[in-house]
Amino acid sequence: MDTKAPASSVEPTSTSVGGTSARRRRRNGGDLSLRYFLPKPGSSQVKPELGQEMANEGEALIEALKSGQTFFTVAVWKSVPEVNGGGNPVIVKQSVVQKPAQS
Repeated sequence: MDTKAPASSVEPTSTSVGGTSARRRRRNGGDLSLRYFLPKPGSSQVKPELGQEMANEGEALIEALKSGQTFFTVAVWKSVPEVNGGGNPVIVKQSVVQKPAQS
């Protein structure tokens, strides 16, 4: 009698290696809920102000290197209610996906 589950029903496990999650974000705009900004001219690290938004992480890296400044990554979330199995509402965060610009 074969007790193995079919390969299609096996879910991957999430493990940690060196304190980092096995699920990694992809570089250069792989996570659509992240937004990238250069700092506004004259803002400080103590009280940062967001300036020009960059299209992806790669552009933000290049512009920050060229100008000798840092860049900011902003994760955008919204709160949504969900009802769990016991009928109790729970507030969870849901990623807000930025719509790509149409040309």
